[in-house]
Amino acid sequence: MTRADRPDPGDLDLTKQVCFALYAASRALTAVYRPVLERLGLTYPQYLVMLVLWERGQTSVKALGESLQLDSGTLSPLLKRLEAAGLVDRARDPRDERSVVVSLTAAGDGLRDQATGIPRAIAEATGVPASELTYLRDTLRKITEAATAAPDKETT
Repeated sequence: MTRADRPDPGDLDLTKQVCFALYAASRALTAVYRPVLERLGLTYPQYLVMLVLWERGQTSVKALGESLQLDSGTLSPLLKRLEAAGLVDRARDPRDERSVVVSLTAAGDGLRDQATGIPRAIAEATGVPASELTYLRDTLRKITEAATAAPDKETT
């Protein structure tokens, strides 16, 4: 093994890890969302559910889970809490009794108006120009797609 082929011990520095940068950024950004969403009575995961419903309207639980990349074990309690808060309704799809559809209530739809300024407020809170945030979002999507498609194998 030549010197160039040897792993660099510095590669294990925490500050060089993409995974840690993503983790820390995610936690920090979620913390910025928290007080804004509390005024709406939503948690961050509930906000994500509402975003999909505001965009698409009535949606199956399966499609909602696919959009949010959440399994039913995580999604079901979110939906149950949103339903208890009077923001969504869940019902069996009359065309397919095996499927459950989620729809906004009038209160859930009305919450959209209160939420319209959230993306801009969060972007402004970061102090990062919109063009950089757009580039970051697109890059993160590419990383997510590549990581999702990557075969399960050990690295050497």
